Amino acid sequence: MKLHLRVGFAALALGVACLVLGTSGRAGDKEAKVKVGDKVATFESVDDQGKPWKAKDVIGKKTLVLYFYPADFTGGCTAQACGFRDEIEKLHGQGIEVVGVSGDTPTTHKLFKNHHKLSFTLLADERGELAKFFGVPASAGGTVKNAGVDADGKKIDITRGSTIQRFTVVITKDGTVAAIDGVKNAGGDAKRISELVKKVEKN
Repeated sequence: MKLHLRVGFAALALGVACLVLGTSGRAGDKEAKVKVGDKVATFESVDDQGKPWKAKDVIGKKTLVLYFYPADFTGGCTAQACGFRDEIEKLHGQGIEVVGVSGDTPTTHKLFKNHHKLSFTLLADERGELAKFFGVPASAGGTVKNAGVDADGKKIDITRGSTIQRFTVVITKDGTVAAIDGVKNAGGDAKRISELVKKVEKN
């Protein structure tokens, strides 16, 4: 089964998301879920700069790793992000493109990236639609007092549109979904993914 996913965002400046899904040519099928073994044609989201990001720019060229996580600036999510940061050169050497996804806004993502010197893209899935399409559970977000850090190092309140559970998705170069895994060890996820991709490539 070949799947085509488009996540379009209306009024980007306001961060309002609108999802349009297509499965086997049928638009608007929000019950569709990507499963391991399916092929994904493309999907779109918004990156940490507030600009459109398109999976078709990666699929066909590299293995795409989408790691979904609950929130910027939290303990486990910071450990996971920094783990990918520290392993990024090795992962790039394996032909892997790493992309983080949470329900945070592009503005929060930008602060989080700068604070921890992250060199990979973060996507703002504020309605949790991209997560749900991959079968990753997502619930309502909210505001957490003094949870973030601004450019001056001061504590700030953080508001996110959705809270997404910690899962990592691996999509091979040809667009095949090789894994949709719940993650127990956030800090060790990058090394786990490196080994997983090695096994996938041998098969």
